[in-house]
Amino acid sequence: MPPPYPRTPAPPWPGAHRPPDRTRRPLPSTYGRTIPLRVPTWLNPRRTRRRTTASAVAATVAAGLLVPLSLPTPAAAAPAFNYGEALQKSLSFYEAQQSGKLPDTNRVDWRGDSGLNDGKDVGLDLTGGWYDAGDHVKFGLPMAFSATMLAWGGVEEKAAYTSSGQLPHLKNNLRFVNDYFLKAHPSPNVLYGQVGNGADDHKWWGPAEVMPMARPAYKIDASCPGSDLAGQTAAAMASSSMVFADSDPAYAAKLVTHAKQLYAFADTYRGKYSDCITDAKSYYNSWSGYHDELVWGGIWLHKATGDAAYLAKAESYYDNLSTEPQSTTRSYRWTLSWDDSSYGAYVMLAQLTGKQKYVDDANRWLDWWTVGVGGHRVRYSPGGQAVLDSWGSLRYAANTAFAALQYSDWLTGDSERKTRYHDFAVRQINYALGDNPRKASYVVGFGTNPPTKPHHRTAHGSWTDQINSPVESRHTLYGALVGGPSAPDDTYTDDRSNYVNNEVATDYNAAFTGALARLYGEYGGSTLADFPRPEQPDGPEISVQASVNATGPGFTEIKAYLVNKSAWPARALTDASLRYYFTLEPGVTPDQISYTTNYNQCGKVSGPTQYKNDVYYVTVDCSDATIAPAGQSAYRKEVQFRISSAGAWNPANDWSYPSSATTPGTTPVDAPNIVLMEGTAKQWGATPDGTAPTPTPTPTPTPTPTPTPTPTPTPPPTGSCAVTYKVTASWGGGFTTDLAVKSTGATAIDGWKLGFAFKGAEKVTSHWNATISQSGADVTAINVAHNAAIPAGAAVSFGFQGSGVPAGAPTGFTLNGKDCA
Repeated sequence: MPPPYPRTPAPPWPGAHRPPDRTRRPLPSTYGRTIPLRVPTWLNPRRTRRRTTASAVAATVAAGLLVPLSLPTPAAAAPAFNYGEALQKSLSFYEAQQSGKLPDTNRVDWRGDSGLNDGKDVGLDLTGGWYDAGDHVKFGLPMAFSATMLAWGGVEEKAAYTSSGQLPHLKNNLRFVNDYFLKAHPSPNVLYGQVGNGADDHKWWGPAEVMPMARPAYKIDASCPGSDLAGQTAAAMASSSMVFADSDPAYAAKLVTHAKQLYAFADTYRGKYSDCITDAKSYYNSWSGYHDELVWGGIWLHKATGDAAYLAKAESYYDNLSTEPQSTTRSYRWTLSWDDSSYGAYVMLAQLTGKQKYVDDANRWLDWWTVGVGGHRVRYSPGGQAVLDSWGSLRYAANTAFAALQYSDWLTGDSERKTRYHDFAVRQINYALGDNPRKASYVVGFGTNPPTKPHHRTAHGSWTDQINSPVESRHTLYGALVGGPSAPDDTYTDDRSNYVNNEVATDYNAAFTGALARLYGEYGGSTLADFPRPEQPDGPEISVQASVNATGPGFTEIKAYLVNKSAWPARALTDASLRYYFTLEPGVTPDQISYTTNYNQCGKVSGPTQYKNDVYYVTVDCSDATIAPAGQSAYRKEVQFRISSAGAWNPANDWSYPSSATTPGTTPVDAPNIVLMEGTAKQWGATPDGTAPTPTPTPTPTPTPTPTPTPTPTPPPTGSCAVTYKVTASWGGGFTTDLAVKSTGATAIDGWKLGFAFKGAEKVTSHWNATISQSGADVTAINVAHNAAIPAGAAVSFGFQGSGVPAGAPTGFTLNGKDCA
């Protein structure tokens, strides 16, 4: 993530400097309105991961580039979007980023506990906090910045958070991250600022719950300080204390105590944190230094405590903030970010003191983002996006928009700027929500045509350590703001491997969430009553696949895979075992049975153990192996075992003998009658009495991200579709089935509902990739969001698990009420 800078205004808890009139007349939406002058040829300076160097930016902007000196495009007609839903989802993104033991307040059903050993290498409990982005490092500086920005929004937009019902969720998320800061600050002059090694973390692609790498902890202390990190963390805890001051004063006081200690640490022992936590240099280097955080932390401690000494410190350190090259003018050609809080300081000190120098600095900065200063302005796309930098451009626009809204609400006596800054902010937020030439949302799970492939390991749900397998993300990362266009041209590709345009991060959503709260307060909206709905797994998460390796008069040799593709949530099998059931022939005793292994990635084979009467099983112990969705060799273990009889032998009546793949050398397939255990809990397979694992209750399908009504499905002409129905596995009392629906006509099918009737007494017990209901023998399957459209000549698939004995493929398929072959 590149650099933003935060600052907050107003003293009292609920939005202090807010003028009473917050209802604005909506303005028409327009993509661009500029006078074509010379547009800057913006060089893209070399930068490490998420931050362009300040010197490179300065050199580029100093090149005397002219920009259109027109007003920014007007704000979109309000309410152009459901700001309540957008706020609700944006805030929920932070729960997908939670590390450690998840609290009961976490609403993301595909997340589980993770990083439970964090801090053990230094003898501390450093569990908790937020994973930074699509990776799993806990970087302290952007985490603290994100918490500060979220809290700033909570302080100034308390009324909106309250009326939208989102204040409890805001507090839950702020408490969760601040509890981590408390752990990371074990003594006054020690602060742990990173957990996880960047290179080791980034070379692996998998879900957080099964991370295989060591996660070292890194700190700053008096011998190697980090004023920037300590100052920003002080700001985070001080600002958060204001959110808790009325509901939990004891917790608020605790946060203030630590914030004071951290600020004293930052002020007394000066230094850049990335000179001490050197692993952060390649990701979150402290380009701007620490003077901005000393100002920032002082402002927030003054606001939280009312102590004028902190404000005095902030003002005294203000003169150390950066300036334009070869000038005494404060920097204005960048913006508020994790690296530089100067721009937030301009706004907040103007609000707190009313002094003209702070007002001038805030005006100059926001003028550069709107009409330009001295012939220069931030670049604009034809569609109206303000594009500061190629990496995470929407984040920068959102950060500036939030600060512009806060400043505009305070600004009096300058109605032109007040209106201009407000309308600029609304325009930038609406652009991200979908008011752009692509007519597409940049927020996952919200609006029209949102991104579905964010650069996010856990949301993707790969079990093979591969960024493009599976092709589709297995989870919806609700509310995440992606990076967006990398140039002022309104172009974007939803590509998971493109971390510049499609990564998400805690600092991307922080000011964005506050801006949404502000727009909800002005324009209204509504939250979703049933958000979030549980997701539907896309198939068996844990299974056994098997085939016959060889068979003869006195033996059967089985090749079996113990497979773990779990993602709801991802989890490791550490005490797994496989049970293969067979029947002793008349006159054969258990001591006549022997077993050997040909290839074994698990452990010892034992048995036979009597199950009931003449049914026995052998056990393959895999407790010495970890089976986890963590890589191509990690997600499954193979064992080839042979069961031999010194007497008669007939595999045809053996319960676990594969119902398919009986030809030697055949690729293993799902084997529903071979049981997989984790300790004493059955994970897969049915025993000879027909008892299958307790199925996961069928959750209500994930809703379409937008609350707008689902369009009426396009009915296909008779004969323009085809259905394939295949029973993929069956056992006594159950079966699994895959179906494919193909559009055979010349036009695409937009939304589908498939109907059919079972021939027997089958019952659907769980399903994936479709919403299925059943009444008697009649079954209805309706598309889910990601497979609603069937292009001409293409097909979509879904499946279900059922109880009963399959009675053959149903007949009389209908699609959207029309007959289908």
